[in-house]
Amino acid sequence: MNAPDKQFAVPARTGVRFLPLSIEDLGGFDAIIDVRSPGEFAEDHLPGAVNFAVLNDAERVKVGTLYKQSSAFAAKQIGAVIVARNIAFHIENAFFGKPKGWKPLIYCWRGGSRSGAMAHILRSIGWPALQLEGGYKAWRGQVLRDLETLPGKYSYQVICGRTGSGKSRLLEALARNGQQVLDLEKLAAHKGSVLGDLPHEVQPAQKLFESRIWSALSGFDPAKPVYAEAESRKVGSLRVPEALIQSMRNSPCYDVLTPDAMRIQLLREDYTHLIANPVLLFAKLDCLKSLHSAARIETWKSLAHKACWDEFVADMLVHHYDPAYGRSMFKNYVHAENAMPLPVENISFASFLNLARALPG
Repeated sequence: MNAPDKQFAVPARTGVRFLPLSIEDLGGFDAIIDVRSPGEFAEDHLPGAVNFAVLNDAERVKVGTLYKQSSAFAAKQIGAVIVARNIAFHIENAFFGKPKGWKPLIYCWRGGSRSGAMAHILRSIGWPALQLEGGYKAWRGQVLRDLETLPGKYSYQVICGRTGSGKSRLLEALARNGQQVLDLEKLAAHKGSVLGDLPHEVQPAQKLFESRIWSALSGFDPAKPVYAEAESRKVGSLRVPEALIQSMRNSPCYDVLTPDAMRIQLLREDYTHLIANPVLLFAKLDCLKSLHSAARIETWKSLAHKACWDEFVADMLVHHYDPAYGRSMFKNYVHAENAMPLPVENISFASFLNLARALPG
């Protein structure tokens, strides 16, 4: 941090919390209240925040339109009525009964009138509410700055392995064993391949993905290794921050070695939603037309249509996933060729937990 920013580490006036915020700072509040509209909140928000909008999406459009087409004065009159009504609703239905010492942090887009109104009323009641100076916009700037330097504070152990080898299961076992894990696919809600969409779950917005990464990294101990799966620059439609992907690509690697028969079994377990929905599967296979011949795509569809799932998975591994892995891994990860082997005896969670316990943490 440069010298002028240091003055903002301590609040300069009552009722205001200045940036920067650490993960420990966020944990010091009883609640982090985002008063922006649900649409703004869904795109991104501070870690742990809950949404108590003072203007919902339709109300925000209404006030904004009035501001542009009529006058600021008219918009503020209507806005004040709606904001007051919504704050009253939240106090009665969510905040009523909170103890006097309940301390929330409140923010809106720029730390202006929306969060100011909520913070003022809560403080008038007697709660020591704080308003975030600069609001979400300032917070977003901090996240972007931190993600340029934060990844470099940690030493990574990269989990490599061909598709279906059980890398995600090993990460889960490492986390269960208390080791530090950065699971980018979990944060991105995507398995990282053309078939990787999760059932009943959409990917977060890019901004929220980056906030999740910031939150995860901020909670780690730099003295201990961080385990992460070898990823490309994108997980589904989301981009991994450049400083992070570069740090990972220059880190030591482990190679998860799983027999082909077990890989097929594991993939069938992980992709039951596609096996149950051939129409969706065929649509995703069509996305590979630029990489494979029409005959190859039709072979896969025929195997799926006949429910020859072992053969389908085996053929995709041989002709699509394994060649792609070989081209990408050894090109991008400096230490992939010298990766320490991790043989998998079976794909039970107990087996992966035994592997995790053998790794430093």
